[in-house]
Amino acid sequence: MADIQNAFTLIDPMNGNLALKLIWFEDNSHFDHLQRNNYFSVIWIKEGSGKLKSDYSEYTFDEDTLLAFTPYQPFMLSSDKKLGGVAIQFHPDFFCIHKHHKEVSCSGILFDNIYHPPYVKVDAISAGTFNIMINQIKAEMRNNALAQYEILVSYLKIFLITASRLKSEQQTIERLPDNENKEPYILHDLKEAIEAHFKTKHSASDYANMLNISAKALARITKTHFNKTISNLIAERIVIEAKRELYLTHKPIKEIAYELGYEDEYYFSRFFKTNADVSPQLYRDTVGYDRASA
Repeated sequence: MADIQNAFTLIDPMNGNLALKLIWFEDNSHFDHLQRNNYFSVIWIKEGSGKLKSDYSEYTFDEDTLLAFTPYQPFMLSSDKKLGGVAIQFHPDFFCIHKHHKEVSCSGILFDNIYHPPYVKVDAISAGTFNIMINQIKAEMRNNALAQYEILVSYLKIFLITASRLKSEQQTIERLPDNENKEPYILHDLKEAIEAHFKTKHSASDYANMLNISAKALARITKTHFNKTISNLIAERIVIEAKRELYLTHKPIKEIAYELGYEDEYYFSRFFKTNADVSPQLYRDTVGYDRASA
């Protein structure tokens, strides 16, 4: 008898919310409208091509592409062709990439990578691993047995590690030196400057001054290579850090705001809501926090 079930969902018995979901899709009805979910989404496009709108940018994608999004990261897929593939969605309470960064190393590579598009091309070897893990997850979700969560997390980790390694390899190839193009070296310095100063310096002109380049020239280079403005990059980096603090700590929002360079808690909350489409408090309430350390 053919297996025609195209979705498997695991519900957290503690709160009744989604813990893990596996979806097979044969069209774009799931993703043809703006998504802002309170869980992680990994979407493997096996068939078809189209456009991805995510955060401040638009990208093109084709078959054998893996897309990855964090909670409340906005995205939408558009295509005039048939899209087919599989999606894995999981809540941070089921598996949090920030808590398990040392084990999985996907934070800043597969997820929360503001300097690269939120996708990776899937090669034949990785596709084989992905298919095995997806089938194992499906089988385990049907099997409500002892230590089910632990087994599912193990399969999910293998999937995410494989994807992170693949993206890391592809980024390394992209960074190979090009003697005819000095702009990537400026971008390297920009990335280091943002990572070092995003908590205290929030304007594009701050970084242009640090790099001894005109704001206009830096803006052109950034838009060409990152498909984003400098202000976009800074805002995304601040929001990523704020989300980590909201999930991993019990700090008051006022304290998080101050540590990120905002003396006015309400100004910070408006900034966060503008960029995450959700208030800091609602983010903490719906995405959760690290209850294990409570």
